[in-house]
Amino acid sequence: MTDAPIAELRSASKRFGAVLAADDLNLSIERGEFLSFLGPSGCGKTTALRMLAGFEPPSSGQVLLDGQVVNDLPAYRRPVNMVFQHYALFPHLTVAENIGYGLRQQRPRPSTADIAKAVDKALETVRLQGFGPRRIWEMSGGQQQRVALARAIINQPKLLLLDEPMAALDKKLRRDMQIELQSLQRSLGITFVLVTHDQEEALSMSDRICIMRGGKIVQIGSPRDLYDRPKNRYVADFVGKSNFFAGTVDAGGGSLTATGHRLAGRPTQSLIAGQAAWASLRPEQISLTRQPGEGISLPVQVETRIFLGEHTEYLVKNADLGAFQVLVSRQAESTEGGFEPGDKAFAGWQDGAALILADD
Repeated sequence: MTDAPIAELRSASKRFGAVLAADDLNLSIERGEFLSFLGPSGCGKTTALRMLAGFEPPSSGQVLLDGQVVNDLPAYRRPVNMVFQHYALFPHLTVAENIGYGLRQQRPRPSTADIAKAVDKALETVRLQGFGPRRIWEMSGGQQQRVALARAIINQPKLLLLDEPMAALDKKLRRDMQIELQSLQRSLGITFVLVTHDQEEALSMSDRICIMRGGKIVQIGSPRDLYDRPKNRYVADFVGKSNFFAGTVDAGGGSLTATGHRLAGRPTQSLIAGQAAWASLRPEQISLTRQPGEGISLPVQVETRIFLGEHTEYLVKNADLGAFQVLVSRQAESTEGGFEPGDKAFAGWQDGAALILADD
């Protein structure tokens, strides 16, 4: 098997009138990986997906599949299938007829027996054995999503594109389907490309995540890389929860002074002394104690308390730095005891734990 990327965007841009929806995108998608486009509404992630699918030709630049430029190749001739947000199933057809629709459009058309065999295999893959005769309206939301997946994989595409396919599912079902999608992707070996605005979904499922803003790619990396080494405040704010303290960079760039407090940390890019920047701290990096501890220890007042099972999320307020979030595990809380709104406490973290980030 070749090591060449399964798909590429090379300086690909898409303009709709005066709106530049995708701006000079450069991206290589590796064979067999699970890649996610992550960003807010209007950031260009769906436009990038539609250019890969063939629904939108790039205004400039190139789209490549298997090393071949496919700018002018229509969607139905690309080795790509897409699962839409609302599944786009045919309500007048049975589950089996929906799944086998693509095979019936092929020329030469496979035999009826071969189509039935392929449909049965697809149903087994998505764990819907015996559901072939049912009508679409008799299926739950999660089952309909599996039907849409079965219809997409039956043609054995090289690239499967998913446009927020779990947006309409409740939280528990969405989590179950995330696990199923990961298992399905590994068993099939097909390259999956997901578009989502849900950071938890992208972090839990992806091999790599492509963060987008304003039609541009901001940063690409593994979930761990993006979480631990975000390029700027935008990425740190979009991937996981973080507390941000505004200040100015100290000499050497390894610390920041915010309202009189020196916050040491790791700069993620070259910064200049005196430059406006942010110190970023994840809520789980901060401890909450009744007595001051080692490292940085700030007096705070507990504003709110939210119980989350294994963790409790506190909003605390310091007279100088303002309000920020603290995530305390049940084990840590058992040592100190729980805190209630109005309690006085100390919020602390290891000196140097913060990231020093630029705005963009």
